[in-house]
Amino acid sequence: MDTWQKYAAELLGTFVLVFGGTTAVIASIGSGLGLLMISFAFGLALLAGLYAFGEVSGGHFNPAVSLAMFLDGRLSSRDLVRYWGTQFAGGILGALVLWVATSRGAVKLTATVPGPTGDGTAFLIEFVFTAIFVSVILQASVSGQFGGSALLAIPLTLVAVHLAAIPFSGASVNPARTFGPDLVGWTWNGIWIYLIAPPLGAVFAVGVHKYVRGGIAGKPAAPTAAVLSEPDSPAT
Repeated sequence: MDTWQKYAAELLGTFVLVFGGTTAVIASIGSGLGLLMISFAFGLALLAGLYAFGEVSGGHFNPAVSLAMFLDGRLSSRDLVRYWGTQFAGGILGALVLWVATSRGAVKLTATVPGPTGDGTAFLIEFVFTAIFVSVILQASVSGQFGGSALLAIPLTLVAVHLAAIPFSGASVNPARTFGPDLVGWTWNGIWIYLIAPPLGAVFAVGVHKYVRGGIAGKPAAPTAAVLSEPDSPAT
């Protein structure tokens, strides 16, 4: 697989995730089903991105996931930096297209912001739920084959994360998902939380995963849903 194709897949997959999820945020206003609509929209958008692009790049679509793959020995440092760049670009592109379709004010409504319980709670929620999400991805990438149970387990975990975390932190667990709408909508409420807590949660998840699996977590596995570099990648 050519390098540019992997990076294009990460950009497009992140775009699908951010655009699909944030459009549902706008669509849910006044529906009375906001929590359910948004949660399932993000999960299904991730599922769509995985089916469309997951086998090309590994389907990270999230800088925190790529960091975990790098720390677990499955992604090279060069690819880590470039994946980050394309993921943030995909998040920005998703927010820009939503702006064109609606308005800049609408994009502002899609920002992840701390809930009424405050920044501390939002930080903890983002840290813990990112760790849970990344832990599922790390294990699914070891035990599952692409197209199998991992393709359901990972998006459904993202649905659960949103159902639980939206009232407290807006449920980001993904710096690219937050940065895109924040930049386009030019609203930076609590941005530090969403740039720091998810990567820290990913680091914690890798440590726990390595400990629980007895030091074999870094063993390369076959390409699976949302997580691995290509088999011929220098990282494998």
